[in-house]
Amino acid sequence: MTPSCGSPALGAHLCHQQGEGGVHFSVWAPDAHGADVCLFEPGAAVEQRRVALAPLGDGVWAAFVPGVTAGQLYGLRASGPWLPETGHRFNPARLLLDPWALALVGNTDRLALQSGHACADPVHLTQAWSEHQPDPTDNAAHMPRCVVVDAQAELAAGLAIAPRPAVASDRVVIYEAHVKALTRLHPEVPEHQRGTYAALAHPAVVQHLQRLGITTVCLLPVHQHISERHLIERGLSNHWGYNTLNVFSPEPAYAAATSEDTTAVRAEFRQMVDTLHRAGIEVVLDVVFNHTAESDLNGPTLAWRGLGQNRWYAMGEHGVPHNFSGTGNSLAFSEPRVLQWVMDSLRWWVRAFGVDGFRFDLAVSLGRDAALDHAFNPRSALLNAMAQDPVLRGVRLIAEPWDVGPNGYHLGGFEAGWLEWNDRFRDGVRAFWLGHHGTRGELATRTCASGDLFNQRGRRPTASVNMVTAHDGFNLADLTAYQQKHNAANGEDDRDGHGHNLSANGGTEGATDDPMVLHRRGLWRRALLATLFCAQGTPQLLAGDELGHSQQGNNNCYCQDNETTWLDWAHADTELADFVAGLAALRREHPGLRHARWFEGVGHAPDIAWLDTDGQPMRPNAWQARDHHTLTALITVGDGDAPPHESLLLVWHAAHGHCRLTLPPGDWGVLMDSARALVAPPGQAPDTVTTRLPLHEAGVWVLVQGLHAPDGTPPGLP
Repeated sequence: MTPSCGSPALGAHLCHQQGEGGVHFSVWAPDAHGADVCLFEPGAAVEQRRVALAPLGDGVWAAFVPGVTAGQLYGLRASGPWLPETGHRFNPARLLLDPWALALVGNTDRLALQSGHACADPVHLTQAWSEHQPDPTDNAAHMPRCVVVDAQAELAAGLAIAPRPAVASDRVVIYEAHVKALTRLHPEVPEHQRGTYAALAHPAVVQHLQRLGITTVCLLPVHQHISERHLIERGLSNHWGYNTLNVFSPEPAYAAATSEDTTAVRAEFRQMVDTLHRAGIEVVLDVVFNHTAESDLNGPTLAWRGLGQNRWYAMGEHGVPHNFSGTGNSLAFSEPRVLQWVMDSLRWWVRAFGVDGFRFDLAVSLGRDAALDHAFNPRSALLNAMAQDPVLRGVRLIAEPWDVGPNGYHLGGFEAGWLEWNDRFRDGVRAFWLGHHGTRGELATRTCASGDLFNQRGRRPTASVNMVTAHDGFNLADLTAYQQKHNAANGEDDRDGHGHNLSANGGTEGATDDPMVLHRRGLWRRALLATLFCAQGTPQLLAGDELGHSQQGNNNCYCQDNETTWLDWAHADTELADFVAGLAALRREHPGLRHARWFEGVGHAPDIAWLDTDGQPMRPNAWQARDHHTLTALITVGDGDAPPHESLLLVWHAAHGHCRLTLPPGDWGVLMDSARALVAPPGQAPDTVTTRLPLHEAGVWVLVQGLHAPDGTPPGLP
């Protein structure tokens, strides 16, 4: 049986055979000796019926079951050898989930304890992996159920979603957000909708995004996921969601609809996408394919391990999977069926749910090539498949260009068409503003889209996703209020989270009412935001940074599903939000802040020129000097192919004390002054300065001067 066009390759498919309707079940388990599909009635702890699957060849087991319809609950079982030292861990007593299932129902709160091996205490494990023995207990009562879904009806629903907004690459502004944390405390969203997909589509939230100039929302994982064993032990949960259980279904906990009504959950997700599209906002999903929720060999047996660990995972020695992600079970992307599973998932989210792109967590893992001893290959089979796929080649593909395996850092190493998170921008900008020996040379390179990394292989400046903060690490409020991380609430004695944050506290650690400390922090926050929005490349804003939200110094909030991460709308810094909205408008209005080509900086009228405080070109030995922290860039470019009509003067001043900056000749209008939280509204005549610009406090300035008119009129304000 061949699935209908657009449907995933394997799984459960409604079909007709010899005039009779039913479901064709298929699963890939090449090392299994046998496989079964188990059918369940709603609420039943044991299966109603078990059907043996027949081997079709190429490792696929399948059967047509007549009379079965959409909504049928099912699970899988696979039999085969139990030889842990060689990687085989088959156990037919354990009910398995279908990796290609389009929906799941059932409680998953303690699913991480469902191991395939026997253990006296599933929370506290002491047995060596090589000594594991299969657990003979049938665990069907403790497993969720897969749901038969009408794939063609889902694809038809996807076609009804409003088309993707047309957003040019140089206009993209990304907003990284967590579905629940963004709206859980939003006072204008009805209580029953807060923290859900429906809340993200609420007019108050959409209007906030539009006011900020957001073009693209990047949602932390919305694939259905579970919490790990160590979090269950501590009474915590996996808030971020980087522990995927099913790659085809939206996380039901983020729906206002009941989790048992999977059709309503999917409809709510589509309505969110449709609403955002109609508001001109793209939806990008953060997806996790570098590992699964089965974790290391102490972890649960839920699907992939029970169907054939040696094929689904990239295996090392002694039956132990490679660990390129830090979770103990890296997937085998050089295996065609694993690649197919990933591609089926990506296409499904585009076609059935209307999403506009993906951000790939630890994306280097996706390019590790078994033929190269698992070294990273930017042209690996999976990455090449994404590039040429007719469904995916038009969506946004964003890489986190590293993993934790050997030689795992590859910033700038992906091919043309990919965007990449740029941690060098983050670190260089933080160092410049927060007193960590940042240099003007590093700042210039990072604010020009890190051409040292991305100006190759036909890539554009927009390939650099610039960020000052992200979900992982300090947010903006804490970056400027804490020198040390404060992660005790995570239950790991503050050992977790990165210790190298390049942060500063302004004189007091944490919360304070000292006006001088608060003033200093405000200067830093606005300067960091202004640097982000005025840099070449693609800016990414972390949700809550515009509100001044604090996480009390916790820089690893993956397990804090509470007020620590839920955005505090009631105490939002509205002036800071207004400033961010002004920055986004400034970026839209002036092409010199979002040039889609690489600067050349040559000729009698260069597109960019770098000036020192005396107005003279930067001297070669000045770039890396650590005792000077003021830099000026003169940018003269047009919008796209149009000739320039203005020059912009960008000034970054992180030095202590006063400075009088020598300006190029003519009158200059002050478009933005972060020290004063000033952004001139579009169309309003800005204040003007001539000859010198006094710099009294740390900040970023953007000045504008019109160019000569064709009749020779001298330059003035545009």
